[in-house]
Amino acid sequence: MKNKDESRAFDFERKNKIKMTKTIVQAIILLVLGYLLYHAIFDAKHYAEPDKTQWTNDNGFISLSYFGVARKGTTELIAKKRLDEQLKALYDHGYTTISQQDVLDYYQKGKPLPPKALFLSFEDGRNDSSLFAQPLLEKYNFKATILSYANKIGSKESKFLQPKDMHKMMKTGYWELGSNGYRLTYINIFDKSGKLIGVKDEKEFKDRENTSYYTHYLMDFIRDEDHVPLENRKEMEARVNADYKSMKELYTSALGFVPPVYMIMHANHLYGGMNRLVENVNSENIKAIFGMHFNREGNMLNGSDKDLYDLTRVQPASYWYTNHLLMKIRKDTGEQVTFVTGDKQRAANFESVTGAAEFDENRIALTSLPGGKGLLLLKDSNAYQDVKLTAELGGHSVGNQSVYLRYDRKKDAFVRVSILDNEVLLEQKTAGGKVEQIFAVKLEEQAAERSKKLQVVLKGDKASITVDDQLLVSDQQFNESIQSGQVGLESKASSKNAKDDIYDAVFDNLKIVKITEDGSEQEMLFTNGYAGVEGVISRIKNAIDASFDWAIDTF
Repeated sequence: MKNKDESRAFDFERKNKIKMTKTIVQAIILLVLGYLLYHAIFDAKHYAEPDKTQWTNDNGFISLSYFGVARKGTTELIAKKRLDEQLKALYDHGYTTISQQDVLDYYQKGKPLPPKALFLSFEDGRNDSSLFAQPLLEKYNFKATILSYANKIGSKESKFLQPKDMHKMMKTGYWELGSNGYRLTYINIFDKSGKLIGVKDEKEFKDRENTSYYTHYLMDFIRDEDHVPLENRKEMEARVNADYKSMKELYTSALGFVPPVYMIMHANHLYGGMNRLVENVNSENIKAIFGMHFNREGNMLNGSDKDLYDLTRVQPASYWYTNHLLMKIRKDTGEQVTFVTGDKQRAANFESVTGAAEFDENRIALTSLPGGKGLLLLKDSNAYQDVKLTAELGGHSVGNQSVYLRYDRKKDAFVRVSILDNEVLLEQKTAGGKVEQIFAVKLEEQAAERSKKLQVVLKGDKASITVDDQLLVSDQQFNESIQSGQVGLESKASSKNAKDDIYDAVFDNLKIVKITEDGSEQEMLFTNGYAGVEGVISRIKNAIDASFDWAIDTF
């Protein structure tokens, strides 16, 4: 008698049904992807040139350069949805993109720019940046520069654009070409113990958190373990010149020209106090090969007093929310901006004291002021006493996300729980007193880059804190004089992030439940999460989104 496995092995009818189902599913997906591809090819739009006779701006332009774009986003690449939100905000604020020639004409011929001028670019020359940014450029009629590394031309790494791709992109009018240089290689890498690691290519150099120093291939002499140069001046110059020569030859051979725009890696090194001999040989090559050079990063405004070979850009991080970008624009340009609110019905539950908050479904993204804080206070929460508060905190690991359990604004007294640079803090401040830290614990390093599920139970003058289902402190007493106050949310940049003094705190599924003396839940006081039909719709949307991700990854 055949066993169960043998019977299945000879069940050809069952196998054929499974095979047929798979074939039908694959056919449907391929039809959908084929339809999208057909329309991408045959319904291609072309950039509409703006009317430059109306341009009168002599105050300069802003420059934004994204590392790259992915469908869902990564630690380096911005999600397509978030890029769309940011480009829409720029469009709504009246920004017009300008070309490379517009920049040259502005500085060389004194020609004016549009009232709000934007030089937009995407670095690293990635296929996904082209794929996901193209429909957005069409949507807002924006022009952008795509930058590349010359040594990726002809490489077998499929994620990088090749010359035929670049020429097709240029024909649409939405794209121009630029360069990040010949290669992305690092030298003089030292780990945190001071040990010399040496030279590594980008794909070999992933563990940057454990390094104390490194620099780009062109930005210094190659040095030994004592930081003493291993090269003399002639050898250094020969090495640097060889990179620029190889880059020029590769671009000329593959494209027929060298892209006019250069955005150096690393930004801020050239003309920033580096070795003068290294600076000179780089500068000579750049001015001989390129028409303009974006050397700096950190400030987006290029005024009329700037130099074509010392322009500046901002590289928005993938975790920036739209209000972060708008806050940075306001800081760098002094222009007034209108922040994004999102769901106004949910926003109506809070008083915005400072900063800017976006309410997106069950999420609250709270952006701080530059060098200051963002603060939201929950309306009608003064009477909350014994409560359990839960929320998922999803802001970047370097920064300060705080929840106020009782915040008495008149007395300037509070009890709050913060996650600052991956450390959990319980703090108090009495009327007229100073902020006191009454509990602190560092979370494990692997928790740094993921969202943290925070739970705080407040009973009388005691607090218990749980993070990711781990009880960190139980019935920690605080000053009994802090009897009442509002529930609040706060964001603040960390001193550890020297490059960015604006921070986005992220609070998902905020819930506050009234509890009895024995700690059992009694009444829902507030929730920003989904319930009922909303929750079902959200789950369906997420399932559909996940299906599309699977189709793209699979086919």
